[in-house]
Amino acid sequence: MSLETLRPSPALKEFLPIEYKDLVEHGPYGKNKKVSDMGQFKEVLEEHPMCAGCAMTLFIRLMFIGLPCPEHTVMVGTAGCGRLAISQASVPFIYGNYGDTNAVASGLKRGLELRFPNQPKDVVVACGDGGLVDIGFQGLMHSWFRHEKFTTIMLDNEVYGNTGGQESGMTNQGKVLKMAPRGKKDEKMDVIGLAKVAKLDYIARVVPTNPARVARTVRRAVLVAREFGSTYVQAYTSCNIEYSIPTPDVMKDAFEVENERYGFEEIISDRAKAYLQEIEKKDKKAKK
Repeated sequence: MSLETLRPSPALKEFLPIEYKDLVEHGPYGKNKKVSDMGQFKEVLEEHPMCAGCAMTLFIRLMFIGLPCPEHTVMVGTAGCGRLAISQASVPFIYGNYGDTNAVASGLKRGLELRFPNQPKDVVVACGDGGLVDIGFQGLMHSWFRHEKFTTIMLDNEVYGNTGGQESGMTNQGKVLKMAPRGKKDEKMDVIGLAKVAKLDYIARVVPTNPARVARTVRRAVLVAREFGSTYVQAYTSCNIEYSIPTPDVMKDAFEVENERYGFEEIISDRAKAYLQEIEKKDKKAKK
């Protein structure tokens, strides 16, 4: 959980694989990386077992680029497609059981604050709609009402994509799936509305059609969580397998869904807005 865990012994450095050397020498550590810099630095996630064309994988890749300090971050996830990629990144990953990701993250964040009082340690929960708001609903809401200081990111593919195509609370009403042949009867859960009820200081809804926006949104959410408590990002990450979206049309689908019902939304409290403005001013000065 620091650069020290990555630095090799000088005597062994020449024998390490080139991928490891590149990660140490050209990774995103120590300063913020931009999406426009992609290809000029070694990303923390490259190889993964996700499906071809998966929009979730693109989002996860951008999420890691947006982390303010990947070397001081711990990811928490659970069963689902997302953990197949998240666990492959060079960022510590904790695999929580279904239903307890936000409880695990709460204890982890509190422990890290005690152990490292002078170094911010970021905790980010990232898991699918099923694991987060169906099975994990209780832990999610209690962490929000306690304003635990970590970010929750929903990888919303609107289906249980990893277990055969069951409907989830985030599936749209009327949708027919392999394991919901009569179509879903109930409306999609309004988790953005629940986040508002919990009075979170930063809430965002985003689609991976604008890479720079995704990275900026994740960065803002993590920074606000450090200072004020729980933050929430809801990301549309379509399952091209369960929804039968041809691989070449995944981003076309993302643009269409964004225009129809998943437009970008960012809700920031006054104190969080002032905090972010101050940080972003400092960032601009540092670049000059």
